Amino acid sequence: MKKINIGLIGWGNIGTGVIKLLAQNEELLTRKLGAKLVLKKVADINITTPRAVKIKKNLQTTNAREIINDPSISIVIELMGGYEPARTFVLEAMARGKQVVTANKALLATHGNEIFLAAQKMGVNIGFEASVGGTIPIIKTLKESLVANNINSIYGIMNGTANFILTKMTDEGKMFSVVLKEAQQLGFAEADPTFDIEGIDTAHKMAITMSLAYGAKVNLADIYREGISKISSEDVTFARELGYRIKLLAIAILKKNGIVESRIHPTMIPSGHLLANVNRNYNAFYFEGDASGPVFLYGQGAGMMPTASAVMSDVIDIAHNLITGVSDRVPPRAINESSMQKIKLLPMEEIETKYYFRFSAVDRPGILSKIAGILGENNISIATVIQKARQEESAVPVVMTTYKAKEKNVQKALKKIDKLDIVQDKTVLIRIEDELA
Repeated sequence: MKKINIGLIGWGNIGTGVIKLLAQNEELLTRKLGAKLVLKKVADINITTPRAVKIKKNLQTTNAREIINDPSISIVIELMGGYEPARTFVLEAMARGKQVVTANKALLATHGNEIFLAAQKMGVNIGFEASVGGTIPIIKTLKESLVANNINSIYGIMNGTANFILTKMTDEGKMFSVVLKEAQQLGFAEADPTFDIEGIDTAHKMAITMSLAYGAKVNLADIYREGISKISSEDVTFARELGYRIKLLAIAILKKNGIVESRIHPTMIPSGHLLANVNRNYNAFYFEGDASGPVFLYGQGAGMMPTASAVMSDVIDIAHNLITGVSDRVPPRAINESSMQKIKLLPMEEIETKYYFRFSAVDRPGILSKIAGILGENNISIATVIQKARQEESAVPVVMTTYKAKEKNVQKALKKIDKLDIVQDKTVLIRIEDELA
């Protein structure tokens, strides 16, 4: 029986999952592939710390180039994370004609244009299903299943940590800081949670997703991004009262002339929508193709075994190609890299959506008319108003939602409103998406 040798760079949580999956499902994988996958070598800077799985000493090394330079290894799995030396190792492996599988979203979001072009030039496969959505088959869906579609819109809950926090705040009424600490204790959030709660991780995934959906190069820095660290339990309560749930949502909408509207921010979604009911650490992606119509994908977006499952799906695909002698059957991003143009993004100030405002205002006669007047001057129409009971001269929350308005008009109006002597704190703004298909 044919054997296909694998080298693994990075023996962390996901690497451990891959080793475990190779061992526990060895018979299944061999039967489905018609060949035997052999783990030839595992590289990590630390091979002394005990892991949840054990491998023979002669399979372990601290030198990744023992894998890269080994002519008997056909597939290199990169799971070390980060930018360097991951970038160098991936490029060196491909230069030696090796097939590559990676889960490194930060690497691909930042250096993907270089890496995908190198893969195409060398005629090798690069699998990256695990880089977006964990076990959810986002990459294959966009590369193959929806390849005949113009993707009219993408709405995604792409970070399990942020979703866990917002779910607990909504369902249990807890403050952000309390839930964050709980998430850290449960292992859902890192000691430094910045990448998760400020939308950076989501932006990495969105850059990869959009490059596939629109066949274009995406500059990570061009994607508008806000995190969830400023979301209060008060806003969560008002959202529920208005019939919404708050999610950290990644949005891409195809506009006229190929321009794409792209943004990541806390978003109010109608409580009855599928996305509003994606809870805890789960992820979901809601695409709409011009031929397919709505497509909803849901599952675990992270974790040892779900991510290992996605890694192994790429390994099996590539192994089939090696067995049949086929290389680069589908381009890495479903389009020839030489045809990739820089994506055209709509400036954030030009986007139009609905808005939620929470003003902290001194409860005096005429405050509503003053605020409404400024909004009206900037072509912003009010849809609903909630004003809590009068409390002498203390500040009370005044909540308004709007009909569709332009972002630049909203920012201009709020800048003026926040200077009023009756407004005590900076206005809270949360965008609303209630026209999802």
